[in-house]
Amino acid sequence: MRFREIARSRKGLTALVVTGLAAAAVGTAAVTERSDTGRAESLDRYYHQRLDWKSCAEPELDDAGARCAEVTVPLDYTQPQGRTLTVAISRIPATDPAQRHGVMLSNPGGPGGAGLDYFVDTSKAMTADVRARYDLIGMDPRGVGRSTPVNCHWPTGFGLQFAGVDAKGFAESEATQRDLADRCATAEGDRLPYITTRNTARDMDVIREALGERQISYLGTSYGTYLGAVYAQMFPERSDRFVLDGSVDPERYGASGMVQLMGAPNEAALDAWAVWVAARSDEYRLGATGPEVRATIEQLIARAAERPIRIGDFDVDAHTLPMVLYIPFDSPHGYALAAQQMRELADAAAGTPVQPDEDLAGKLAIILRARPHDLSPQMAVLCGDAGVPRDPAWYRRNLEAARTTEPVFGALAENITPCAFWAPPVESPTVIGNSVPTLIVQATGDTRTAYSGALVMHRALTASRMVTLQDVAIHSIFGRYPNTCVYGAVNTYLRDGSLPAADVTCRD
Repeated sequence: MRFREIARSRKGLTALVVTGLAAAAVGTAAVTERSDTGRAESLDRYYHQRLDWKSCAEPELDDAGARCAEVTVPLDYTQPQGRTLTVAISRIPATDPAQRHGVMLSNPGGPGGAGLDYFVDTSKAMTADVRARYDLIGMDPRGVGRSTPVNCHWPTGFGLQFAGVDAKGFAESEATQRDLADRCATAEGDRLPYITTRNTARDMDVIREALGERQISYLGTSYGTYLGAVYAQMFPERSDRFVLDGSVDPERYGASGMVQLMGAPNEAALDAWAVWVAARSDEYRLGATGPEVRATIEQLIARAAERPIRIGDFDVDAHTLPMVLYIPFDSPHGYALAAQQMRELADAAAGTPVQPDEDLAGKLAIILRARPHDLSPQMAVLCGDAGVPRDPAWYRRNLEAARTTEPVFGALAENITPCAFWAPPVESPTVIGNSVPTLIVQATGDTRTAYSGALVMHRALTASRMVTLQDVAIHSIFGRYPNTCVYGAVNTYLRDGSLPAADVTCRD
């Protein structure tokens, strides 16, 4: 999904990520869009455009040998003579033209994640014979980054928020989310309905043909797994070797159902982290046992609800403090950072003057002040893709019911979002169900896209194989968490197209 965790990108910090899916979601659109003969002639000027490759003007991309171009696409594919957008792409060439297999497109998640530089780091997990075979294509999807951007001019950074600890906190969230939705309607108006996954999939097919390719391979993480599945559903004959890493549940995709699934795995991650911190109680002083550490965190959130904690020039309330904890929980590598920052906040709560470390200051700047930018493109996609319940009472009931079993993260998983106040989507969500060969990679402890959701994706993609990383709380494995078993399966599939004969379980 990325409703994705906050991740570092070339743009700095960028974020994280429903009612039942309509039975006829793809319908005739999937038929007419899956072949050149069914494509409207009025789209030919987009499919046949000539790309002007230039320097990317970004050191990491240029040093990797990338070149960049802009692809023109229609804002509304049903009105191809109307307004247009540009989609920024990058290309790192295959290292051996003699072995070249084709192009590999990508998406890093979000939704709303900028992906122009995605392969700069991720390609380091590829073996030399895989790199020899593919031109690696990065992309800032429509509405994001160097593509024609969505900018709702929010005063705060996120469209996903913790609800606080009581009815007052929920009321504050409801007012905030309504305001964010209103700001998007005012700032972006009639462009918003077209910043969607289905239109991004159509953009990918324009990119495919503009690159002169019959098919694309694909590597998507988090939300990018849903985008890849939608493309394969809409354009199955154009889909070659697809890898979905950290898969969303396609039946619960959206700003409600998908986010609900994050409550339980994050509570489990909190317990595991608390045990880790307790073993280092002399350093972090948050508790000598796991339950003591958890109690400290819950007390700290309650304290922030009573009176915001002043740290540096930021005021951290109960909507913000648990988000600081949530962000590094996408990987065990984030445990030390989370502990350090909870210690800083605990000291500040006790009245000690504290300046936040650079990372914490960056998080608070984007959460509280939308600096360097807000994450409104994420909500544009989520709200434009799938409708959600609109009655605030529905969220309030679910939130109160979850507080017993999910005392910290239920306030995120069950909270209301701007989508409750958004205009209805112009297209139905895509029902996923096809036989495109696909490799799904998933950790059982994934805190962003729950393992149960990946199993649903696996069942929906009937020709898929699944590689499970057992007992690790990591979100998106390939390129982030080296594991010989997982990396071997991914590289073998990308190298020669061979899926495992059966599902595979890997261990750390």
